[in-house]
Amino acid sequence: MKSTVFALLLSFTFLATAADIQVYFSPDGGCTEAIVRELGIAKSTVLVQAYSFTSAPIAKALVEAEKRGVKIQVILDKSERREKYTEADFLLHAGVPTWIDAKHAIAHNKIMVIDSHMVLTGSFNFTKAAEVNNAENLLVIDDAALAKKYTDNFQKHLSHSEKYEGKGN
Repeated sequence: MKSTVFALLLSFTFLATAADIQVYFSPDGGCTEAIVRELGIAKSTVLVQAYSFTSAPIAKALVEAEKRGVKIQVILDKSERREKYTEADFLLHAGVPTWIDAKHAIAHNKIMVIDSHMVLTGSFNFTKAAEVNNAENLLVIDDAALAKKYTDNFQKHLSHSEKYEGKGN
């Protein structure tokens, strides 16, 4: 029994140290700042799935990354087609490839995969309200194996998403 417990503890210790994990909480816990920082050091790719996207600093950081040659792909919930305040049009006009996932009642993912190894996920919507008003969390996980799983899921959703053509389209 002792050897089984020891093996389990050893396994949990390995799992806990296998990935570099940072956690942020809001309100005013630095979630937006952490996302903007990670986007600022992105080198090759950024995949984004967002339910609600009204954060100007995050949208600007995505556009800046795109201008540096980082390949950006964004999938948003269908509600972004009719929301008054959304960064979808800003991304579209800046040339950032953006799609709408209308297959589901709600496309409620809130993730970014950066450079095939960094995963940003949690309850945190990419909105000002999430940073300032809501009780939210954001995990920043440096783990290529986990990033691969999120990338595969992103590709699955991209396959049934529609290209975003602007509000009302």
